[in-house]
Amino acid sequence: MKSENGFYGQYGGSYIPEILYSSQQQILHAFEDAKNDPAFLAELHKQWQQFSGRPTPLTFCANLTEHFGGAQIYLKREDLNHSGAHKMNNVIGQGLLVKRMGKKRVIAETGAGQHGIATALVAARLGLECTIYMGAKDIERQYPNVFWMKQLGATVVPVTTGAQTLRDALDEALRDWSSSHEDSHYLIGTSCGCAPFPEMVAFFQSVIGDEVREQSVAQFGQFPDRLYACVGGGSNACGLFLPFLDEKDVAMVGVEAGGKGLALGEHSIRLSHNLGQPGIAQGFATMFLQDQAGQLQETHSIAAGLDYVGVSPIIAHLAETGRIQMTYAMDDDVIAACTLLLKKEGIIPALESSHALAGAFKDAPNLPKTSRIVINLSGRGDKDIFNVAKAVQDEAFPQFLNDYLATYPVTTDNKEQNA
Repeated sequence: MKSENGFYGQYGGSYIPEILYSSQQQILHAFEDAKNDPAFLAELHKQWQQFSGRPTPLTFCANLTEHFGGAQIYLKREDLNHSGAHKMNNVIGQGLLVKRMGKKRVIAETGAGQHGIATALVAARLGLECTIYMGAKDIERQYPNVFWMKQLGATVVPVTTGAQTLRDALDEALRDWSSSHEDSHYLIGTSCGCAPFPEMVAFFQSVIGDEVREQSVAQFGQFPDRLYACVGGGSNACGLFLPFLDEKDVAMVGVEAGGKGLALGEHSIRLSHNLGQPGIAQGFATMFLQDQAGQLQETHSIAAGLDYVGVSPIIAHLAETGRIQMTYAMDDDVIAACTLLLKKEGIIPALESSHALAGAFKDAPNLPKTSRIVINLSGRGDKDIFNVAKAVQDEAFPQFLNDYLATYPVTTDNKEQNA
C-alpha cells in the first residue's frame, strides 16, 4: 500500500529530530531504489526461499472445521519460517537493504523476542553487528529467545524503565539510533515508526498475502471469504491483508489484545471500541492508548508481542475507512484457542497468533459451510511454554520452574545479559 508523502489518511508521517533527517532520507531513497531493482528483488526471493524456507504452506484444518460445523478453516503457516515467525520476511529484506547502504550495525527492539531472534539470525548471516533492546519484563517471560539471541552474537540490552515492555524497548532503540545513525540502521520490527518504515515493513511482509492468493486459488479455486490476523504493531496483518485490498468480496478481521478487561492498563485495544486516541509519538502519528494530556498509558497482554501502545498507521487508516473490521480477544479466550488448536490439529501456536485464532473461532460456527477463512498463524509457541503452562495450571510446572530458576537464574542485570 503506497503512502501519500508518508501518510495514510491522517496517520503516519515523520516526526523525528533533525539529527535523524539525513539518515531517514537515505533509507527512503534506498528503499525506493531497491524495490524497483530486479537484482535486489531476485536476491530477496532467493534468501526467503533458501534461508527462511518460503513459501510457507496453507494448511486445511479438517478437525477444527468439523468441530465448529461452519466455515472451512485454513492456516497460513508463518510458524514454519526459519526462527518460527513471520518476522524473517521483513528482517531479510531490511538486512539486504543495510548491506546495500554500506552500514555495519543494526539496532532492533523486540517484545515477544521473535523479531529479536530473527534480527540476530540475519545479522550473523550477513556479518552485521547487532544490538537488541528488550523490556526486562519481556526478557523474563520470553527468555528462550533471549538465550539464542546472545548465542548468535547479539548484544541484548534489558530496558528497566517504564513498564519494561515493548514500548520502552522502542524508546531506547530510538535513542540509540539518534546517536549512532551514521553507521547503524534501525531495523524496526513492525509497520510503525517514521516513513518509510510502515510502507517498507508492509512491502516485505506482503509475501504472506501474495502466497495466499496463489495457494487459495490452487487449493480451492477462489480467494478466501475472510482473513484473520492478530494486531499488535500490525506487520503480520499488513502482510496478509494488503495484497487483498482491492478484492472487495474478501473480508478482513484484525484481532487486538483484550487482556484482562477493558479498564485502562489491562488491555492493548487501540482501535476496537474507540479506546485509542489520535496522537504523535515515537516518530509517527497513529492511534495510541493515552490520557487527556497525551501521555502514553500502560498496556497488558498475555502475549508479549501484542502489548504495544500504538498501532501501524496503515492498519489505523484501514480500520477508520472500514476496509478492515477490528475486534479483540481476552487472555482466557486466547488460551482456550491455543489449547484447541493443539488438541485438534497438533499445531503449537504462539500466543500472539492465538488471538487471531480466538477471533476466527468465535465467527466460524456462524458462517456458511461453503465459506473459507484463512487465519495467519504468525508464529509458533515454543517461546510461550512457561506462560501457557502457568495459564493452564500444569501441576508439574511450578516445581520444575522453581528448580530450573534456582539452577539457572534469569537476571535483568545488563552485564549478565550481555555476557
